[in-house]
This record gives sequence, structure tokens and C-alpha cells, in this order.
Amino acid sequence: MDYLTSANLLPSLQSGFRPGHSTETAVLRVLTDILQAVDRTDSAALILLDLSAAFDTVDHEVLLKRLQLTFGNDSIAHRWFQSYLSGRHQHVCCGSTRSITVQLVCGVPQVSVLRPVLFVLYTADIISLIESHGLTLHLYANDMQIDGSCLPCAMNMLMSQISGCISDIAA
Repeated sequence: MDYLTSANLLPSLQSGFRPGHSTETAVLRVLTDILQAVDRTDSAALILLDLSAAFDTVDHEVLLKRLQLTFGNDSIAHRWFQSYLSGRHQHVCCGSTRSITVQLVCGVPQVSVLRPVLFVLYTADIISLIESHGLTLHLYANDMQIDGSCLPCAMNMLMSQISGCISDIAA
């Protein structure tokens, strides 16, 4: 985290998992955006997304590619992350019955201190996607707050922006 912070690699809009940032700073950021819109007599919309299940859907290949392309992680560090994520297997036991063992190709190990950091790095590119729709956002851990504002007469256009943004996030 020290390296990511000093190299300015962490998204500035991410409050989770960082010293000096809390749910309070996240709430204040979102509240400030909405209050400024209301002060301008604009209409405001807030979309709250809970991405907690996304920890288990982190695609290892996509994460490794993102670490390489977005954050310049290559050579020894890249091979370390590759070995850390690969070769993991899972099975389920219920009483004396055991399922077949399958190789895991997604998800970040739950007991790892790297879990939140890797998730933040995995989702960092979503910031530019949301901003491309003319919306603002703030991230706190696995929660995403997206907001937008407009003149009251332009509410249909804002709803269209939001729908397109949510569709792109889902894709």
C-alpha cells in the first residue's frame, strides 16, 4: 500500500483500505456532490452499487493483464502474482460427502491481506468508464456511489446517461 500510494497508483476516488479515509470521508464526498447540485437548483440522482460479490468473480487473467497494462507490473512481480493466483483448487464437503475438486480461475483468496488491494486495482479502470458517461463517483471498499445532476428539464437525459453507465458496468 505504501508503494501504491507513493507512486500515485491508487485511484484517488477510492476511500476503502487506505489510511485517513473512512466511510465518513466517502459519505461527505457524495453528500457534497448532491448538496452542490441542489444549491445550483439542479436535480440530482445517486446510484449505490454493492460489489461485495465481485470479490469472488475477479478473473485471474484479466487481473494479471490489468496489473501489467494499467500499473506496469511485469517481470518478477508479475510472475509472483501469477503464481499467487494460479494453482488454487476448491471442493465442498457436506458430512462425509465431498464434491469433485475444481481449479479456481477467478476470485481473490479470502484470507489474504492482498484481497482488498487486488480488488481495488482490478476495479480501478471503472472510474474512467463512469466518467465517460458524464457522471461522478466515489468508491469505498466494495461499494460504489455514482451521482449525476442536471437541470430539472434534462432529467430524461440524465436517466439515459445513468442507464448507459450501468449497462457498461455490467458488461
